[in-house]
Amino acid sequence: MEDKFRKYSPLTEATYYILLSLQRPLHGYGIIKKVENMTDGRLILAAGTLYGAIRKLISYNLITLVSEDVNNKKKKEYLITDDGIDLLNFELLRIKKMVSNSVIEVRKWK
Repeated sequence: MEDKFRKYSPLTEATYYILLSLQRPLHGYGIIKKVENMTDGRLILAAGTLYGAIRKLISYNLITLVSEDVNNKKKKEYLITDDGIDLLNFELLRIKKMVSNSVIEVRKWK
């Protein structure tokens, strides 16, 4: 599985949180608010950043469009795919390894 996702890794923080936010269908503004809440306001996505990332993630089959009409407001909703979930898990393992290595190195220098 590692080779399959190596071309997408490392993810930007914005892309990581966009994928993470799409465990349930959400429209663009919902993604922006969820990411803002998950990061305690530290990461606020601009619309251009979000929709550029969405286009890429759809083209890579990491998210999918699940609805184009939410309550007659013509909002598009997106959902993470199985490949997107696998990529998140791949990234999580990569980040855990980085943290683990960092702790070891920091201890060496004390």
